[in-house]
Amino acid sequence: MKYKNLSALRFVLSVALTIAGFVSAIIVNAAVPQAAAVKINRYEYFGGTLDFNILYRYAAAGIIILYLGLAVFAYFSEERRVNYVKRAPFRFALGVALALWDILGTKYLLLPQPFFPGPAAILETFLNEPAFVLENTLYSLKLYAAGFTAGVTFGVGTGILIGWFPRVYYWVSPVLKITGVIPAVAWMPFALTLAPTPFTAAVFLMTMCAWFPIASFTAQGVQSTAKVHFEVAKTLGANTAQLVFRVAIPHALPQIFGGISMANGFMFTTLVMSEMMGQPGGLGYYIQLSRVWSAYYKVFAAIIIMAALFSIILYIIGIVQNRALRWQKGLVK
Repeated sequence: MKYKNLSALRFVLSVALTIAGFVSAIIVNAAVPQAAAVKINRYEYFGGTLDFNILYRYAAAGIIILYLGLAVFAYFSEERRVNYVKRAPFRFALGVALALWDILGTKYLLLPQPFFPGPAAILETFLNEPAFVLENTLYSLKLYAAGFTAGVTFGVGTGILIGWFPRVYYWVSPVLKITGVIPAVAWMPFALTLAPTPFTAAVFLMTMCAWFPIASFTAQGVQSTAKVHFEVAKTLGANTAQLVFRVAIPHALPQIFGGISMANGFMFTTLVMSEMMGQPGGLGYYIQLSRVWSAYYKVFAAIIIMAALFSIILYIIGIVQNRALRWQKGLVK
């Protein structure tokens, strides 16, 4: 009982430590006077008036509410409680870093301007053109979804063929090894010239950069399947299709997800680069457009959105991977 009380006290202290960092960020923004050189624009939203400082405080308060909700969720699982307590110092440091950044970049303009705006100034992007930001974000998501689907389908399909059929391995493997070392950017002139639209050109580039790692990992997974597994399946009456789809592919799933995880970063990088060099929309296009007008606070806003999207995508892939590989739980530490 004493151990449980001590554990609960430590958890409560970690929640307080988490909140303290972001509370300090709100207090600093409200208490420190604004530099006279900063023009504060006001916007009408939901029947009230907002400026970037008020939005910044709301955002910090939203983070506090988020972490309080996560604390409630973590409390009912010992594993989640341990992870929450372990990350509390980092979250406190994050709140303090926001407060310091706010002082240097927003309040006193001690950082080189306009290249390093404060966090409040960055959030103004969502006040002065929210519809345009949303439009470009949705375009990036649409482009990523098309490229990811094509890359995974083509990569996994090629990997299965290479791993299962020796003749396909003989003819395709050298091509895969040659094209795999060529950066996707090198294909950009050909893609922009030969593809019917910039969208299909970007999808082609993302497919090319995903093809090599996914196909290679998938082929290795299929080829490494133990012969005894096939022999047992044949004894039970499995035909060739069942050997492939019920023995080889399930065995190769860890390698397949490893290839997808590796390719995901390449695809996201290629997505942004293609948007900056020929797409009619997207977050990369938004960064390029903002840079031309020296609106670097918008550039940082797009980067933050990219980081959030990439984290969410990785989280979703992790959930799918854990679901598909749930049989590994307890076997792999």
